[in-house]
Amino acid sequence: MSNLSRKGYRLTWLLAAVLILPALGAAQSRAPERWTARDLKEAVSAAKTADDHRKIAQYYISNAARLDAEAKEHAEMAETYRKSPNLHEQKHPMSPATAGHCQWLADRDKEMAQKNRDLAMLHEDMAKSLSQ
Repeated sequence: MSNLSRKGYRLTWLLAAVLILPALGAAQSRAPERWTARDLKEAVSAAKTADDHRKIAQYYISNAARLDAEAKEHAEMAETYRKSPNLHEQKHPMSPATAGHCQWLADRDKEMAQKNRDLAMLHEDMAKSLSQ
């Protein structure tokens, strides 16, 4: 390998490291409330410290709050549809423009919010056990 090609090879690796390494740590630098599903997956697989588990718990808590808000919104929509029933409700129950559909979504959102709170508690417990 000539001296010129070694320099080019080294420069390529240096450039790759400068561009790729910050992207790998992006999930860790973002607030858990802004994590994507991919960020969560990476955080869970890499979690080793109490702080890692607290961040994961924070993600689940914020996700539960978002789901609670969506559940409330869907429950309100269901109530609106119940107050003014239409023919669509009778012909196509559970279609998107019906109270049944909105109530079903509200119930699912509530269930998912509770599961997120349960996962948050699990990670808080893991953080406590690692802190001791």
